[in-house]
Amino acid sequence: HVAIIMDGNGRWAERQHKNRSAGHYAGAEQAKKIVGAASALGIEYVTLYIFSTENWKRPKREVDFLLSLFDSFLEKEIAEIHAQNVRMRFIGRGDRFTDRFLHRMEDTEERTGHNTGMRFNLAANYGSQDEILRAVRSIAQRAAAGEITPEEIDETFFSNALDTAGDPPVDLFIRTSGDLRLSNFLLWQSAYAELYFTETHWPDFTPEELSRAIEDFAGRSRRFGGLDAQE
Repeated sequence: HVAIIMDGNGRWAERQHKNRSAGHYAGAEQAKKIVGAASALGIEYVTLYIFSTENWKRPKREVDFLLSLFDSFLEKEIAEIHAQNVRMRFIGRGDRFTDRFLHRMEDTEERTGHNTGMRFNLAANYGSQDEILRAVRSIAQRAAAGEITPEEIDETFFSNALDTAGDPPVDLFIRTSGDLRLSNFLLWQSAYAELYFTETHWPDFTPEELSRAIEDFAGRSRRFGGLDAQE
C-alpha cells in the first residue's frame, strides 16, 4: 500500500514562470502516469491525497479550479482507468461537494467496483483527524445503542470504522517537494509506514522515481517495534 502526498504543483509552476493553475494541471497529468506505473509495478493499493479539509482555506479561485480539474479528470480518465482493471474509491467527507460532483464520484465507484486489479483511493476533502473523530463518534453511537460492547473495540474493529475500511495499512508513504511532514494524511493507517521524502516537485515525479522509491523501500528492514533477526 503506497500513499502519496502530491506536493509542489505551485512551486513547479513558479519555476516554470506559469500560474498555479498550470501547475495543478501538470500535476493531474502526472497523477495519471503514476497510477499506470504503480499498476504495472504490481502495487496493490495506492492512495493519493488530492484535496484536504484544510485546502478550503485557499483562495476561492484556486479551490474552484482544483475541483473543476478533479471533475474533468474523472470524466476524461475513468474509461482508461477502468480498462486497466483498477478499482477506485473516494475517502473523505462529501458534505461540501455539489450533488453533481458527488454523483460523479458515486458513478466512478460503481463503474469500477467489480474490477480486480489495483485499488486506487483518492482522498478528497480528507483530513485524518477528522476521519478518526468521525469513526469515534460512529463507534460511540453504536456502543450507546447497545449494539457493541467496549471489549469488542480493538485495532481491527477501529480500522474498519475508518474511510479505508478493508484496506491494509500503508507500507510506503511518499511526499514530494521537500516538506518533511505528514500533513494530517492517513495518520492511523501509517503507524508503521516507511517514509520517503524527495525534493522533486510532483509534476516532475516520474514513474522512474516511483521505481526508485520502491527500490529504496525494498532495501529497508521493517521491524514493527521488534528487532532484526541478527539483533
